[in-house]
Amino acid sequence: MIITGATGSIGSEAVRAMAKKGHAVIMACRNVEKGEAVKQRLLEENPSARLQVMQVDMASLKSVNRFVESLKDQGVALSGLFNNAGVMNRSFALTEDGFEQTVAVNYLAPYLLTRRLMPLFLPDAHVVNMVSLTCHLAHVDRDFFDKKEDDFRQLGTYGDSKLALLLFTIALSKRAGFHVNMADPGVVNSKMLHMSRWYDGLADLLFRPFCKSPEKGALPAVNALTTDERLRFFSGNRCKRVPRKYMDNPQIEWLWATTEALLQRQGFDL
Repeated sequence: MIITGATGSIGSEAVRAMAKKGHAVIMACRNVEKGEAVKQRLLEENPSARLQVMQVDMASLKSVNRFVESLKDQGVALSGLFNNAGVMNRSFALTEDGFEQTVAVNYLAPYLLTRRLMPLFLPDAHVVNMVSLTCHLAHVDRDFFDKKEDDFRQLGTYGDSKLALLLFTIALSKRAGFHVNMADPGVVNSKMLHMSRWYDGLADLLFRPFCKSPEKGALPAVNALTTDERLRFFSGNRCKRVPRKYMDNPQIEWLWATTEALLQRQGFDL
């Protein structure tokens, strides 16, 4: 099982939970040194855990592709993938591939990773995509990939990228024979909350004490990785049908096809 962003608060909790359930976990992370430190901490708690740290930079499509090729070379058969890694940048930035970084890390990289890994999934595998409550106020339109610096908004762009991932989840579920679900961690006490704004100190004082712990934030994804359900929205300790407003979104098939064509033009086989 692969968990991306495995060194983060939610990612490391998901690794801990799945290892306790007996799963061998590939900890996919950008910083291998940090990944090894998290791995050692988890092994001290659970010496029988089967953990492997592998490097992948979700801001680089080439890095994602190298990661997949390495897994193929190892002959890995996958029981699951948790697309957990994400960013919420304060300012506009482009990746080496020329895409806005929030969109690249939160949507394009998970799309490429999942599509390239599909031949490695076991028939009863689970794919879980981490979405966000910000999806409720987001929108994905035909200029989604062409946003300029003037269009960038920290929360707005983040929400749009997470909505795109949600729509990808719906499209993938229609095409895949395995379990595909989405998880919303809620508002978690993590580094993601720190927005590098003047009011962060005040927010920490008034708001952070009421946030969920990383363990509780990881619970929806852990449940989704072990469920018999398909295309469900996991939140807290429950799951529900994906709201109709998302299922009826007219951009679902356009987004799938456009993303596929865009990545193929970048030289990736899907």
